[in-house]
Amino acid sequence: MFEIELVKNTDPRIPYSLLTEADPNESAIRDYLARSSVLLCWIRGVLSGIVVYEVTSTESCLWNLSVSDAFRRRGAATALIKAACNRAKLAGAASITVGTGNSSLGQLALYQKCGFRIESIRTDYFASYDPPIFERGIRCLDMIVLRRNL
Repeated sequence: MFEIELVKNTDPRIPYSLLTEADPNESAIRDYLARSSVLLCWIRGVLSGIVVYEVTSTESCLWNLSVSDAFRRRGAATALIKAACNRAKLAGAASITVGTGNSSLGQLALYQKCGFRIESIRTDYFASYDPPIFERGIRCLDMIVLRRNL
C-alpha cells in the first residue's frame, strides 16, 4: 500500500509545507536537511508523507516526520518510521532518537507504539518560539526526547 522512496535532500519534490507543519523553525529545517537523508511516502501515486533522518557512526536522529492531513491515521507515519529505522540500522546505527513537544500528544503515542522510550526532557526548548506553539490548548515549551534501540 505504501511506496517509500529514498530521495536526495535537494530533491525538488520535498514538501516543505509538510516539514514546516512538524517544525515551524525554517532555519533549523534547512540546517538538518542539508546533512540528512529523506524518505517520501507515496500512497497510490500521491505524496502523503516525509521523514528526515540523520545517521552518524553509531546512532541516528529522526529530525522531521509529517504526513498530510488526507493520509493521517492510515499507517503512513508508522511505515516511514520503520523505513528510517531499518535504513539507520543497515548503516550501522545502534539507536535512533527523536524529539517532540510536550504538547504533541498524538506524536508521543505514535513514537511509543513504534518502540521508542522516553529518555529525557529538554526544559523550555520551545519557550522562545515566536509565535508560541499551542496544541490542544497546551503550550509547547519542553522537548521530550525518545530513543529506540535498533
